[in-house]
Amino acid sequence: MDKLFGNDLAIVATKARLLAVDAVHTASSGHPGGSLSCMDALVSLYFNEMNLDPTRPDWADRDRFVLSKGHCAPALYAVLALRGYFDPAELKKLRSIDSHMSGHPDMRYIPGVDMSTGSLGQGLSTAVGMALAAKAQDKAYRTYAICGDGEIDEGQIWEAAMAAAKWKLDNLCAFVDVNGLQIDGTSEEVMPTEPLDAKFAAFNWHVIKVNGHDYAAILAALAEARQTKGKPTMILLATTKGKGVSYMEGQCGWHGKAPDDALFAQAKQELEATLRQLEGK
Repeated sequence: MDKLFGNDLAIVATKARLLAVDAVHTASSGHPGGSLSCMDALVSLYFNEMNLDPTRPDWADRDRFVLSKGHCAPALYAVLALRGYFDPAELKKLRSIDSHMSGHPDMRYIPGVDMSTGSLGQGLSTAVGMALAAKAQDKAYRTYAICGDGEIDEGQIWEAAMAAAKWKLDNLCAFVDVNGLQIDGTSEEVMPTEPLDAKFAAFNWHVIKVNGHDYAAILAALAEARQTKGKPTMILLATTKGKGVSYMEGQCGWHGKAPDDALFAQAKQELEATLRQLEGK
């Protein structure tokens, strides 16, 4: 597949947002807000940055990805489906007992999922292990991870950050989805973590701050990460929770709630209008 850029990435991201919101609505359960905020980073990874082959999801030399904020599985499933790992229709079975589309990613059953996640704080540690394994085996693959800004309240995140720096894992690139909201309020109210750039820099990471909805900025940051030697890279994404759906944007109440029929219809209408505009229709 040719790498996508700019408007083409925006088209894919909008289609993925439609799939994710539809899946959560159909399931009457799920986490739409954080799924929408990290979508542009996910699309940039899977449709431009990462070395992948959807026909060989277990290819030993593929790049790895860990969704440390595992509750945002609808975003990952939507992107994997559009990338060709499985039929997008499978998303209609999100959280169904008759499906493997569980509420958190399961590497045993879902093609393209490199790590089962869900218990917050643990995903970055597994990404560190993958990156360390590549170094030990003299493999060229890179490892990527996305954490939530509420998730980094967990101490294990910082243990992983120390370990990654100690082992000079320049083949590891992580993101924090800094949307400023978590399940029960703003990050500032619940547990202030800023300044994140200074904190990760103090842990000896290379730190880049970007607009998490600007594809050119995300791709430039990823290119900078590839050129960084001797330390891991942390990309801090300034994002909007619920991005793309007006009534979800900036509202912590949409952390883990499904839209009813009327609100889903509104979300669908808004996202389809965005898609038509991007496609020039």
